[in-house]
Amino acid sequence: MADDYYNTDDHTRVARDGLWTFTRDLFIAMGMNKEDAGIEADVLIWANVRGVDSHGVQLLSMYIDNVEQGTMNCRPDVEVVQESAATMLVEADRSFGPPVTVFTMNRLMEKAKQTGIGWGLIRNLTHQGAMAYYTELAARRDMAGIAFVCNPPNMAPTGARKAGVHNSPLAIGVPTGDGSMLYDIATSVAAGGKIRVAQDKRISIPEEWALDENGDPTTDPDLAKYVRPFGGYKGYGMALMFETLSSLMMGRPLLSPWTHEHEDRPSMYSQNSVVAAIDIATFTDPEQYKKDVDDTIAGIKGLPRQDEAKEIMVPGDPEKATEKDRLTNGIPLPVGTVEKIFAAAEQFSLDLPPELA
Repeated sequence: MADDYYNTDDHTRVARDGLWTFTRDLFIAMGMNKEDAGIEADVLIWANVRGVDSHGVQLLSMYIDNVEQGTMNCRPDVEVVQESAATMLVEADRSFGPPVTVFTMNRLMEKAKQTGIGWGLIRNLTHQGAMAYYTELAARRDMAGIAFVCNPPNMAPTGARKAGVHNSPLAIGVPTGDGSMLYDIATSVAAGGKIRVAQDKRISIPEEWALDENGDPTTDPDLAKYVRPFGGYKGYGMALMFETLSSLMMGRPLLSPWTHEHEDRPSMYSQNSVVAAIDIATFTDPEQYKKDVDDTIAGIKGLPRQDEAKEIMVPGDPEKATEKDRLTNGIPLPVGTVEKIFAAAEQFSLDLPPELA
């Protein structure tokens, strides 16, 4: 969902194209090739345009820090370790998430055209940005896309005071008559990036979002240590099962090294991921499928509404509305995010977007 909770007046509007160019140039200055840098910029700005600011350019300072520390690799040696007609396992060599995930999804869509499905595991990559971006790639080609990710633990299981699972995001995308319907959630009440956005906006967070280092609920984003699962055991259980389908399936556990104090702990920014593409034409006519999706959406939106409800929405509706506004009026960047952009521009001697120059 778009970060409507963060609507405040203390922001600067920046045009999409100028912010994309700055972001692309920053990744090039950090050491990426031009193609990978463009993919990185695409994924981050796509999130900002859709109002998912938790996965947009507010991440730039974190990325810079991780490159300097050697956690994120701008020039990875990506390798397809094993492959079948419908599956593939990719070693990412600490790659930034977007380039290797786009590569993998493109290969999986080719497989899906031949076999009906492409199922891929990616190991040892780093932050992937908004997961719905990759499922939309599939939806554009009349396929259904699925993606989820696991990291070392940052979420406290129900009843625990410390992290034991990751708030593993899940995205599903399907085509519609005029585009796609995209579902993208974290298994926590709120994504960790939303807490960072709250820091940038200098505002508090709801008590149900996070625990402090003592395992107590907090409304101070600076004290938030562990995120909390949505729906109690529902979000926690989903996150745990994602680990079994990704990290454990590829022989690279991420939760147990942390919960059992292993000496060979992976970095907190190291992750494993699953992406998949399903060719709708294997099962039914794609055009009829899209019509049926549209009819389903129309039926849901036409249901009787509760008195306080202005409309009944389906996944992606808030983001589509935000996209129209931001493409016309610019992307609102809070003061903390602007400060990060200034710092990055100075560090790498880059021209700022015109609105910030």
